[in-house]
Amino acid sequence: MSTSPHTAGDLAERFGLTLHGDAKVAVTGAATLAAAQPGQLAFLANPRYAELLATTQASIVIVSPDHVEGVRGTALVAKDPHVAFAKVSELFESKFERPAGIHPTAVIHPSAQIAASASIGPHVCVGEGSSIGERSVIGPGSVIGEHCIVGDDCELVARVTLVLRVRLGRNVRIHPGAVLGAQGFGMAMEHCRWLNVPQLGGVVVGDDCEIGANTTIDRGALEDTVLEEDVRLDNQIQIAHNVHVGAHTAMAAQVGIAGSAKIGRYCMLAGKVGVSGHLEICDKVTILAMSMVAGPVTEPGVYASSLPITDVRTWRKNAARFRQLDALARRIPSAARGDSEQ
Repeated sequence: MSTSPHTAGDLAERFGLTLHGDAKVAVTGAATLAAAQPGQLAFLANPRYAELLATTQASIVIVSPDHVEGVRGTALVAKDPHVAFAKVSELFESKFERPAGIHPTAVIHPSAQIAASASIGPHVCVGEGSSIGERSVIGPGSVIGEHCIVGDDCELVARVTLVLRVRLGRNVRIHPGAVLGAQGFGMAMEHCRWLNVPQLGGVVVGDDCEIGANTTIDRGALEDTVLEEDVRLDNQIQIAHNVHVGAHTAMAAQVGIAGSAKIGRYCMLAGKVGVSGHLEICDKVTILAMSMVAGPVTEPGVYASSLPITDVRTWRKNAARFRQLDALARRIPSAARGDSEQ
């Protein structure tokens, strides 16, 4: 955490917020409404926690105009408190400067090009024909395979692997354990045995993307697997070969996207969503947690396919009835079905 104090007046002016209260109140860190202590900043984005405004010890609270009257002390008012908090809280994030240069334990192929301002950490390997851009940081134990491009201002935190033909844009951040450019799951059956289909494409990641820990993105079979700009992937996500993810789309943990699916722009996929291959999801679609997308989605909106949790006896009864749905539907006259649909 930063030890430099930031006053409410300074924060209001710097981030375009409306001040209610004492402009001289200062904070040196951030916390939740429930855990905050004097000298810390908190925020209220979800109205269900509004009752905590009466008891929080936070010195400054970021709220919407609807909740400013509930703040006992100093408030900073924002149209979107969550967005405002994201910007302000960067002031308290610890950032470590990585010195430019190549660590003596790193192994760099003679044909690789490393920008003078880049930082290459301990036990990093950079393969033939690859390049690292200006001010990029390649963290400990990372492997940059053959013919990969890391753009300017990227950060591979640690133990990141770019296998083959991976191209990163500017300001891409990849967390530990992620693997990009591994062989896609392409096979053909001959005489009762599998043959691997060579994966001749690569992976293209646009500017300002962030890829979570232990997430995997396979290279394309013939064309590239693509993430457009500002895509945000959580931990433990699988993106199969030739998937195309539109700009500004976000996916939560354990999402799985099968091969050649196309996900639109400004989409949100919650945890454990599965998407079948060779289908398209249009722009501005939200898929709720644990849903299975088995067909194309052509209209923006919120979609779900999972069932809520229930006690096991009720679940077993419902499961038995699920098996009878087709037979029941066939017993209903078509006219009756038509009337019920109108």
